[in-house]
Amino acid sequence: MKKSRVPLYAATVAATASAVVVLASPAFAHVSVQPEGEAAKGGYATIGFKVPNERDDASTTKLEVTFPGGQPLASVLPQPVPGWKAEVTKGKLDKPLKIHGNEITEAVTKVTWTADGKGIEPGFFQRFPVSVGQLPEKGDELVFKAVQTYSNKEVVRWIEVPGAGGEEPQFPAPVLALSEAEDDHHGSGDDDKAEDKATATAGSKDAEAKDDKADGHDGHESSSAAGSDDSDTTARVLGVTGIVVGLLGAAFGVFASRRKNSTG
Repeated sequence: MKKSRVPLYAATVAATASAVVVLASPAFAHVSVQPEGEAAKGGYATIGFKVPNERDDASTTKLEVTFPGGQPLASVLPQPVPGWKAEVTKGKLDKPLKIHGNEITEAVTKVTWTADGKGIEPGFFQRFPVSVGQLPEKGDELVFKAVQTYSNKEVVRWIEVPGAGGEEPQFPAPVLALSEAEDDHHGSGDDDKAEDKATATAGSKDAEAKDDKADGHDGHESSSAAGSDDSDTTARVLGVTGIVVGLLGAAFGVFASRRKNSTG
């Protein structure tokens, strides 16, 4: 009898340990947030909350996202999602914001999406895009808190902020990483470079045109000079030829006279 109780005891301990591990292990899929492109400090961005369904017997019918109070966002515009109704909640700010010269006294505190159909069924996920801005210029991230409600009335709160050690908690809150802002004068610098290049090209073309004109003028003068040289050469040749003919004629005359005298 004692031998039969040992395996039963071991099996009970193993089953209990497995249950503890399952309960203590973090969820593999959770509500998260990612930007479409980049979320630069001081700018505007479109971000999307990704909501997976972690249940096999219930659908997600509601999502509530609380925006960070310490880093308020004046502009929050949800994109319409088929099958869902979005509600934006605003609150008064303790300290007004100044954006583009305007004073903002309230900001969005929460956005709630409620399914008007089946919601997110088991085995699926849904994205909820939102246009946000102006993002804070200081800090490297924004922490949102999300509450997910299922059709069986179960509520999961994704509100735990990751600790300093970097370990992910069991129900982590969605965290948006902020990138460094780009140089505002980057575009104008490119325009200046393009303008300088165009100016240099135009100057080069003007210089080429001047060179061509100068080359054409010099060529005309060279042609005239060449023609003048040819005329001088022809005159010289004719002159020399005349002299030679004259000398030959004189020599022939002398030769003929001597021959006549010798004959007579």
